Amino acid sequence: MDMQAPPGHAAPRLVPPVPVPPEEELPTLRFIAAMRVNGIACWPASAYESPLRRRRLFGRARFTVSDPDLVRRVLVDNAANYARTPITIRLLRPMLGDGLLISEGTAWRHQRRALAPAFTPRAVETLVPHILSASDEAVAALEGPAARGPVDLFAALQRLALEIAGRTMFSVGMARHGDRLRGFLEAYAARLGRPHLTDLLVPLRFATPLDRARARFRRDWVGFLDEVIADRDEGQSGRHVGGEARDLLDLLRAARDPETGRGFSHEELRDQVATMILAGHETTAVTLLWACTLLALAPETQGAVAAESGSVDKPFTRAVIEETMRLYPPAFVLARRALGPDELAGEAIRPGDSVTISPWLLHRHRTLWRDPDAFDPGRFLPGALPVPRFAYLPFGAGPRVCIGAAFALTEATLALSRIVGHFRIERADTRPVLPAAVVTTQPDHAPAFRLTRRA
Repeated sequence: MDMQAPPGHAAPRLVPPVPVPPEEELPTLRFIAAMRVNGIACWPASAYESPLRRRRLFGRARFTVSDPDLVRRVLVDNAANYARTPITIRLLRPMLGDGLLISEGTAWRHQRRALAPAFTPRAVETLVPHILSASDEAVAALEGPAARGPVDLFAALQRLALEIAGRTMFSVGMARHGDRLRGFLEAYAARLGRPHLTDLLVPLRFATPLDRARARFRRDWVGFLDEVIADRDEGQSGRHVGGEARDLLDLLRAARDPETGRGFSHEELRDQVATMILAGHETTAVTLLWACTLLALAPETQGAVAAESGSVDKPFTRAVIEETMRLYPPAFVLARRALGPDELAGEAIRPGDSVTISPWLLHRHRTLWRDPDAFDPGRFLPGALPVPRFAYLPFGAGPRVCIGAAFALTEATLALSRIVGHFRIERADTRPVLPAAVVTTQPDHAPAFRLTRRA
């Protein structure tokens, strides 16, 4: 199916630029070095065609799975046999504590059951006014810079996503705490959030020098989160009328495990807040940035999004977001560690082996998609051929599928509609924007855009 465009216009095929993959499997040390700089540059060209790859890394087998049936085996059918890897825990726990994203076993089941009511369609609907108000204010704030010249749209989108996170979580904006929160994130991502050789070699029970630095970071980070929550409670005192939840914090505080009746302690609540803010706002910002980058290169498609901006339903805009997440999945890799033996396509999986599922590879796999590198929102429009199950994983799959997926899609669709409905987006230079994946699939630089107000 060709990329959709307004009636009477033929949309040209758009293939956005990506890093050239290596011709062959990288040696171990070069592989580790590439992971620190750009995780999607680790896979050779043949990885985009093979269903299962195996290599050894420091004495352990490492499998990369790119077959939908095998993905289902790991994430659904035998999900209990696969846990978070030690390096994932090392990199994420300082930021997220023991929140939903990295907890395991009984703790994870309790959190998942308790959180489920906070992300029903009805609960998401109560948060839509926060998304719209923050988006409208972001558009108004861009008016002045747009009139003066090129705009750093990525910075504006990061502020917007953070503002939405603040309002949906706390019913208040992030004017006071936003800069400090971004400072924490940028400081952690610059060094402590990047995988290091010692993270792979040293068992999790032993602290490396980087682990000690991460522990110091966590003390400061936890103190900051406690301050934000306390400020919110002080500022919102007396505003909770009629028992209705105003925001996610209210919903989290009211959450109870339906089997045990237990809610969250303060420490558990704080870890959930960190998980929701970080996992939500960073992925939304990069998705919106990539969507705007693609639409700047596809003016006919951008025009169709603008034409739909005044409608209540936005199927085309949503399709643009879904196709953007296919080409640039925010979470570019899902890593698991085998707890017990298994078999994948005749390969014996032993306890301790790592199994990697990469949405980046799956979404661009030559055997799973037609014209996989091309931008084609039509893949996700009503009436299109069904998207292959377990070949499209922007939010994961199985029991651990992202609990906020519906909210994230709603948020990105509404925010993009507001921005494109108000501005015509063009690139202000011709430098290609390449994906560079470390924690999320970021752009390799902040591209300059030209925004022109629509009539």
